[in-house]
Amino acid sequence: MKLIVITTPTFFTEEDQIITALFEEGLDYLHLRKPGTEPIYAERLLTLIPEQYHKRIVVHDHFYLTEEFNLLGIHLNHRNPEIPASYKGHISCSCHSIDDVKRRKVLCDYVFLSPIFDSISKNNYSSAYSGSQLMQASKTGIIDRKVIALGGIQSNNIRHVKELGFGGAAVLGDIWNRFDSFNTVSYKSIIDHFKKLKKLAE
Repeated sequence: MKLIVITTPTFFTEEDQIITALFEEGLDYLHLRKPGTEPIYAERLLTLIPEQYHKRIVVHDHFYLTEEFNLLGIHLNHRNPEIPASYKGHISCSCHSIDDVKRRKVLCDYVFLSPIFDSISKNNYSSAYSGSQLMQASKTGIIDRKVIALGGIQSNNIRHVKELGFGGAAVLGDIWNRFDSFNTVSYKSIIDHFKKLKKLAE
């Protein structure tokens, strides 16, 4: 099962070092999600990440970065719902219902289904699906390798995500909450925890 990390919504000084270290430890894909930020900051971050990892990065905004930095592809969401004219590359998108998944995964390389569990990074963003709904979606093949679980993913539930047949898990709060850019010097705890998640996802 693939493991995807989504960036924090804001930029911080050590971010490129942490992202590079995550790739070195086997991160499958990084989703660069910085809503409402100027593209120049995303450009700066991408120039600091070794080029060998650019083909594993998906952008949620400023889609022109895909071509400029030879990235993997784009992610469609409520801010950017349309595929750019003449774009032919990798596409993923956000889904917030099982019907959404059925409709949209045929057009995408993979889709995010959320929130699977109560969100760690967003307050009052609770699980939208019962266990029986997820089991039924799995049994009927709606949940498959093209569907990525998002929302509240952590070490105590990632194996269940795998058992349900998801093709991957996307992590945000469980990774980034282990680093405080104002007070933390070392990001070893992030890397150690990522390695634990990676092993559980295998």
